Amino acid sequence: MSIKTAQRIKAVTDTPERAKRLKAALQSCVKVDHLNLAQANAARSPADDLIIWADLKAVDTIFAIRGLIDMHRDVERRFFVIDDLSHLASAQAYALGATHVLMADRSLSALPTFFIQPSSLIAEGSIEEAVLGSIQELKNATMAFASGGEVDVASLESCADPTISALTQNGISGWLDVVRGHHEATYQHALLVTGVLVDFGISLGLRPADLRTLHLAAMLHDIGKAKIPIGILDKPGRLADTERAIIELHPVIAFEALKRNSRVPPEVLDAVRHHHEYLDGTGYPDRLSGAQISDIARMTTIADIFGALIEERQYKAAMPREQAYGVLRQMTTRLEGALVGAFEAVALER
Repeated sequence: MSIKTAQRIKAVTDTPERAKRLKAALQSCVKVDHLNLAQANAARSPADDLIIWADLKAVDTIFAIRGLIDMHRDVERRFFVIDDLSHLASAQAYALGATHVLMADRSLSALPTFFIQPSSLIAEGSIEEAVLGSIQELKNATMAFASGGEVDVASLESCADPTISALTQNGISGWLDVVRGHHEATYQHALLVTGVLVDFGISLGLRPADLRTLHLAAMLHDIGKAKIPIGILDKPGRLADTERAIIELHPVIAFEALKRNSRVPPEVLDAVRHHHEYLDGTGYPDRLSGAQISDIARMTTIADIFGALIEERQYKAAMPREQAYGVLRQMTTRLEGALVGAFEAVALER
């Protein structure tokens, strides 16, 4: 994966405070034009990359951004900085024309790496390279799925070896740190689970082909949520029974769509459909139990639960990894004890 060096960056904000913070973050970059939103719409000026940080809840601001994007349709990369971790904020940004969505509190300090990257800074096999590649391909896959198109499995598979290499060389702790610093909010969970599941496979000594299967299963495991209303996905607190029933449809939604794709292996389909099944038969959607649940589904379930616990959401803080592993240890009737015990090497790795 190659990282582009920008010739000219246009940074657009709607408040002095946002402008100040963005200037501080981009001070190492050359040729940055800093404009407020009103200035940016006054006249067209050349730009290779566009950064927008503005209030996406304000109607006037949204109209102004649409005008700005219309004037810069030829700009290949359009970065939106958001303050809100919710799916709604990132979905709004993508709807306005974003190609990348970054969290303000986490990604500003790393923003220059998108523009000025000496070859020595991103080496082959680095976590940075693997995460950035995964974000792009996961975004493409999710958008295709949401629109009813076919997921480009080959492109997702192209991220497997960089991910495996990065985790083999650097371990899971570095992966989690980079995802939290560079992630696009919509894809945080899938990226966390991908790193955790692949590292789990590495710790078990699985062969490369099996690691690639785990990678694809993790990247696709929650893609069915692209068809679930955002208001349910991002609802803080307890879901109503009807809302819970809707969200529990996501494994079947994904399975039914992906089974028509000849590039998706049967074992990946199995993990996508059954990563919420429990050994005691209390999971969903098929209420499988015991030996009915495959090894890949059992492993994906552990990684999925752990990833959800250590993920920060708009309505909850990230749980420390030691505490999250403790939760897994308490799920004695639902998860395979031997696998949970083996997972300790991943969960507590430093």
